[in-house]
Amino acid sequence: MRMQLSVIIPTHNPHPGRLERTLAGLRAQSLPAAHWETILVNNASEQFPDPAFFAGCAPTNFRLVAEPSLGLTAARQCGLRAALGAVAVLVDDDNVLAPDYLERVLALLARRPRVGLAGGKSLPEFERAPTDWEREFLPLLALRDLGPAELVSAGLSPAGGAHHEYPAFAPIGAGLVLRREAWSVWLAAGTALSDRKGGELTSSGDNDIVLCAMEAGWEAGYFPELSLIHLIPAGRLEADYLARLNRGIQKSWMQVLARHGASPWRPLSPTGAILRQARAWFRHRAWTSPAARIRWQGACGHFEGRVPTP
Repeated sequence: MRMQLSVIIPTHNPHPGRLERTLAGLRAQSLPAAHWETILVNNASEQFPDPAFFAGCAPTNFRLVAEPSLGLTAARQCGLRAALGAVAVLVDDDNVLAPDYLERVLALLARRPRVGLAGGKSLPEFERAPTDWEREFLPLLALRDLGPAELVSAGLSPAGGAHHEYPAFAPIGAGLVLRREAWSVWLAAGTALSDRKGGELTSSGDNDIVLCAMEAGWEAGYFPELSLIHLIPAGRLEADYLARLNRGIQKSWMQVLARHGASPWRPLSPTGAILRQARAWFRHRAWTSPAARIRWQGACGHFEGRVPTP
């Protein structure tokens, strides 16, 4: 039987409970297991479940591959190169797909032949409820619900006539759907961008994939019938984590936009970035609250990311 789809799960030192929930979500898929495969990419883990763990919870179409080079980009590249399907779905090791996710993926791609990248809703399951002030920063945690309507971009449109404009509804990495022709463009391009790597919280890989594929002419879309649960441990709501995350995301966002000629901001010198960070400390009143400090850290990342890398 022809392999239609590959689910790719990069993981580094996975939390056994969350990984088990992810694999249980795949076991519950309505698409018959013979039509798709599960590829778990062990990305340079120091702590990893033993084979008995997977024997008890993995789907029947499960296989394990190893990527010794640390980093989310390297792990995704490894999984995509190993994939047998014509379609790939990137799943984080704390994502639980709705039972009809994979079946709906194939249906929407059949009716949308120019869509090369797709995503949908990423809804939270919190280990502890966020406080009122923490809710401002929930979009940093790859959570998304853009409503009940499909949103599809016909291409990259110019912003102010000079730069590509990144679609606000472009898919995120959690549950990202890719046609083989679209992911092949990204693999062929290579990347020197920093993505999640161990404890580093940079996060530009999703955007790089989207921009590479859209530059090659593929449409990108948000499809609300695709839905997953994102498991959020309490530690990801801590102020220190959110501050580091905001800084890493903003820095890598500037870098990926510059790489693809999509940045409306001018480059900065290292000195210029430091001066702007100092002014931002006062503008955001960073000493007054955890929320203010997180906002300031995001500004710092923005300015750092505008300094050209060698």
